[in-house]
Amino acid sequence: QVKLEQAGGGSVQAGGSLRLSCVASGYTFSRDCMAWFRQAPGQEREGVAGLCYGGGITEYDDSVKGRFTVSQDSATNTVFLQMDSLKPEDTAVYSCAADLRNGGKVFSADYYTYWAQGTKVTVSS
Repeated sequence: QVKLEQAGGGSVQAGGSLRLSCVASGYTFSRDCMAWFRQAPGQEREGVAGLCYGGGITEYDDSVKGRFTVSQDSATNTVFLQMDSLKPEDTAVYSCAADLRNGGKVFSADYYTYWAQGTKVTVSS
């Protein structure tokens, strides 16, 4: 049975940093793609960062480029999302997803099989 478990998140002032982690059991992240998504109240879910094949390919949404970094620790089968220079508009529930099925792009939420429980990130001005 596959399980993704998130940790991290919380509240921070604008300009601060947070790190999210997502550890998988029963699944190996390096086999294909995973992604971090976020959903703010009243808004659609959006992909912010993706990582494929153990970090060989990374992708970022324009809104987070240069501020967020996705990485993987193969030894612990954990992926991280380092979020720096946070802005109030980054406030959302963040979720990691894994196992991108054929036909989907990195930020195609409907094509991911496994999802973590989500973590709230609040950035105050």
